[in-house]
Parts: sequence; structure tokens; C-alpha cells
Amino acid sequence: MTLSEMREILKTRDLQLTKSLGQNFLHDGNQLRRIVAAAELSPTDKVLEIGPGLGPLTELLLASGAPVLAIEKDARLATFLRERFATTANLTLLHDDALAFLQRGIAPRLPGAAVTDATAADQPADWSTWKLVANLPYSVASPILVELALHPLRPERMVTTLQLEVAQRIVAEADSEHYGVLTLLLQLHYTSPGYFRIPAGCFFPPPDVDSACLTLLRRPQPLLDQRQTQIFVRLIKRAFSQRRKMMLKLLKSEWPEEALHAAFAQLGISPQERAEKVGLEVFMEFSKLLAT
Repeated sequence: MTLSEMREILKTRDLQLTKSLGQNFLHDGNQLRRIVAAAELSPTDKVLEIGPGLGPLTELLLASGAPVLAIEKDARLATFLRERFATTANLTLLHDDALAFLQRGIAPRLPGAAVTDATAADQPADWSTWKLVANLPYSVASPILVELALHPLRPERMVTTLQLEVAQRIVAEADSEHYGVLTLLLQLHYTSPGYFRIPAGCFFPPPDVDSACLTLLRRPQPLLDQRQTQIFVRLIKRAFSQRRKMMLKLLKSEWPEEALHAAFAQLGISPQERAEKVGLEVFMEFSKLLAT
């Protein structure tokens, strides 16, 4: 879909884009193809697309032969997409709030899936054999990625267009400007081969921020068990709750001071250390100690 085609559709249907929904549509064919290439799709994959908009990425995803579940919040765009892909067999389109849908934890149904007595009732979601490939609405990109990453049955790959700053936060290293809670929540479960920048002119309307497409690959084995992961999440959220304060003082509101001093000593962390100086591996070991 070219920019002129996109403009014509919006004009013909009198569709006014809504800034609050993060409606900046990627129209550059080269960038769209790069995103699909990063996903490494095959017909046996299952694809989750969030925020398909007018469907330029959806079209390429469907061409892979993989079944695609697309979730669109804007009712006007959902109607357009149903018309555009009316004869497409491998697309399931939901008009829904994607974050709310994920938080409900209900298993999606794809084309061709038989509905039996066992499946008629809502089943828990299992994303473990899925790939997220999406130009995520920037206003909800981080919560969506965290929701999927913390799911026990998380996607095997996530290829997403984000604000450049968010991509930098996700791949950041300790003691750097962008390092923080989002970094640790994603890196606990995913590694990244990196991202590529997408110029603002590739979108309509052009966003006010720089963009990037980031690839995340699920770690082969979980680094922490379920209880340790729950403590890890509590630990880093509290540790970064006031970034400039010493971590030990912040953690005292959650755990006994004696246990904290013992953990700091065992891990070689200075009592004056701030959370931004502490790496993923140390936070993991800290979580294990607090879990005992």
C-alpha cells in the first residue's frame, strides 16, 4: 500500500486519524518487508498482529501462509479490514483493545480451528508457539510487550516497531542512560539481535519521535522459576521506584533489613549502590536469595 493509496482510502472513507490511539501508519514497502523478514515466518507459524491499521503489514504477513490474528481497537478500521480481507482464509480479525484482550488471558481461535465442547468454553491463552509481528501503537507498546513477556507461555519471537527510545531502553546495559525496569522485565525472558531505525517519513502522518523495529528472541530456558520471577518483578520495581535513591533504603519497605544486608554482602553490592548500577545477573541472584 503506497502513501497515495493510504491517503485516498482515508479521504474516501472520511477517516480522521486519532492521535490518542497512536495512529501513525507505516507505508514504506521496504521497511515493511524488512519487518516481515526479521520475523522469519513460515506457513506453520502463528502470528499475532496488534494495531493493523489499514493492513499494509497484514497483507505481507498473510502472504507467508501463516494464520494471522489481528487485533484492531478502532471500529472504523476494523470494518475496513474486514472488507479488504473478506476472502482471506488465514486471517482472524478482532475488534478489541489488545492490552485488555491479553490481560483477560483467553486463548485466541484461528481460522480452521474446530470448536468442540472442550474448546467452546474459554481456555487459557498459550502464546508459546506464536510470533508477535506488529507496528505497535506507541502509547501502549511497553505494557503490551511486558504483558506478553511475563506470560508463562510467552511468544517465541517478537518483532515490533517502537519509539526508538523504547527500543534503546529494552536493549540497554546497566549503568547507562536508558537502563531500567523495562530493560530488566524484557531481558529476563528475551535476548535481542538488535533493531533497525525507521525514518519518520515512512509513516503517515509522520510521528514526532524516531522509530525502530526491534527483534526479541525468547530464551531457550527460563532463568528463574515462577516464584523467583515474581520476586524479581517486585524487586526491580521497588529498586527503581526512586531512581536516584540508594537501593537498600527503597527495599526496606518490602523485605526485612537483616535479609537485605545479608544478600547485599553475599552479592558484593555496596549499601550505597543505586539500582541503575546493578546488572540483570545480580538482580536474578538477589531474587533467588529472597525466595529462599
